[in-house]
Amino acid sequence: MENLDLTSSPWIALGIVVLCLCLSAFFSASETALTAVSRARMHAMETGGDKRASIVNRLLMARERLIGAMLIGNNIVNVGVSSFTTVVLVGIFGDAGVIYATLLMSVFIIVFAEVTPKTVAIIKPDQVALIFARPVSWIVMLFTPVVFAVEAIVKLILRPFGVVIGENQSMLSAHDEIKGTVDLLHREGGVVKSDRDMLGGLLDLKELTVEDVMIHRTKMRTIDADLGPAEIVREVLASPYTRMPLWRGTSENIIGVLHAKDLLRALDAVGGDASKLNVQQISFLPWFVPVNSSLSGQLKAFLSKKTHFALAVDEYGEVMGLVTLEDILEEIVGDIKDEHDVAVQGVRPRPDGSVIVDGSVPIRDVNRAMDWSLPDEEATTIAGLVIHEARLIPEAGQAFTFYGFRFEVMRRSRNKVTSLMITPVKAKEAA
Repeated sequence: MENLDLTSSPWIALGIVVLCLCLSAFFSASETALTAVSRARMHAMETGGDKRASIVNRLLMARERLIGAMLIGNNIVNVGVSSFTTVVLVGIFGDAGVIYATLLMSVFIIVFAEVTPKTVAIIKPDQVALIFARPVSWIVMLFTPVVFAVEAIVKLILRPFGVVIGENQSMLSAHDEIKGTVDLLHREGGVVKSDRDMLGGLLDLKELTVEDVMIHRTKMRTIDADLGPAEIVREVLASPYTRMPLWRGTSENIIGVLHAKDLLRALDAVGGDASKLNVQQISFLPWFVPVNSSLSGQLKAFLSKKTHFALAVDEYGEVMGLVTLEDILEEIVGDIKDEHDVAVQGVRPRPDGSVIVDGSVPIRDVNRAMDWSLPDEEATTIAGLVIHEARLIPEAGQAFTFYGFRFEVMRRSRNKVTSLMITPVKAKEAA
């Protein structure tokens, strides 16, 4: 039987090339769409009874097998169409046909089989994934033995280098994936900064501890329980807070917590005569929690105990600060102010791009206010970050540059850095 002379049958040759390019485009679009598809939307559609979404979810559960099948199919088609085109053009143009085939197929594959289908798939990943779900599932079933063989070879190659590949393992946790998605959507303009901060704060609750958000004991507003009842009433009325810790002997010896509403009720019961009050009786026992408790756990404890106030203690039982339900909620929704709060101006941007920051301001608050990403793993406050990096307590006027910012100490009080000027290095160079 005579061999088919493709050089004399240009339409057959053209048809084979077009078919191979269409298959290549199918593989490219399918791979891009299925890796970019919204798993949450597919789950919701599957729950609603969409069979195509169910197929997509099954494919995504075996992501490595899916990607392997798509890559194998795409490479087979691309190599095949390139080899076929080379044979045809060599038969027509001789040895120069190799060059023509290389140039021609490079353009066709890049434009029509890679960039165009992937662009469409990335713009509408859900729609493309649903359209191609069933044929992709058939191809995955067809190539599964080949994929397993390739995976085994790859594992053997990588094992001497200490790279262990687990089945369907993910390099990111679910929280990291969500945060990464939210950050990406924010950069693309799909999520506003306030929503990104709120979602990020909610996801960070498990990673943060009470120590990260508590009011340090040096800033706690407390009342000496040995004061007279009238003085205690004046202290409570002068305070912007509704709950005040009571101490006796030393400020670390907290014996109770006085609620302003309980005090007013008791004062009304004695006809407004403060001298008849027994402050110890109307205060409630303090609740002590470890400073290393996670914020998510502390939030649940607040809700179950139906209280908003706790004192944080270290491993030796020493009071280190206090934490409230509002402190935890502020990690999610941002700073909460009411008509009785004292406005503390801790972050003051300047026209030249620098920022004057009080040393006691938490790093997370500065990052949220300025949209920065200063690390907060080793220190809680801005002053703590500078001291940690400098390995000393700097003097006023000293400056340090790290993490892309210049930190200049403006004021120091005894052993505390009270004020700093932070300047982004790029902004400083531009100025």
